[in-house]
Amino acid sequence: MTEHEDERALILCIIEGERTAFTALYSRYINSLYRYIYLFTKSKETSEDIVQNVFIKIWERRASLKNITSFKAYLYQCAKNLMLDEIRRNQTKEKIFSMFKDGTEESVEGFESKIIYGEYYQIAQDAINLLPERRKLIVEMRTKEDLSLDEIAERLDISKFVVKKQLYSGLHFIKSYLQKHAELTLLLALFISLFEL
Repeated sequence: MTEHEDERALILCIIEGERTAFTALYSRYINSLYRYIYLFTKSKETSEDIVQNVFIKIWERRASLKNITSFKAYLYQCAKNLMLDEIRRNQTKEKIFSMFKDGTEESVEGFESKIIYGEYYQIAQDAINLLPERRKLIVEMRTKEDLSLDEIAERLDISKFVVKKQLYSGLHFIKSYLQKHAELTLLLALFISLFEL
């Protein structure tokens, strides 16, 4: 049996849920995959995390392995996708840190808006839809229309104090909803610790 045939046999066993076959394929590629990832990350911890996540995803999606022609290419493509995700997360964190420089109310509100309509958009939208009608309207005017508190107060003919109270109550609910329904990341943990209402 050639190496390719042997690998194909292992993949067929993995598709059937055989963990020993998966362990064999894992052992075959873990070192070379780690070296490949480390070339880009230059971080032992990050590289190890990505390697583990790659193999976890492959196991979870093992049924799709029947459609691939080259396991090695598939493996490295998975690693590349996870590395790109890591780069995007780091870039987002850098942008967020830069927003803390002036510490104004506007920067805080802008920060909250960007978090809500960034990585967690769909889950946040579900949370917004659960808000009382007036509170939902205020949150959407602030986050979607980018209106200031004064502009919202004027348009709704209510005080700025009421707008702020309703907005922050809405954002507090959305944060809590995200905690329950989204995978927590450093970004969200930072958000909660810095802007606890």
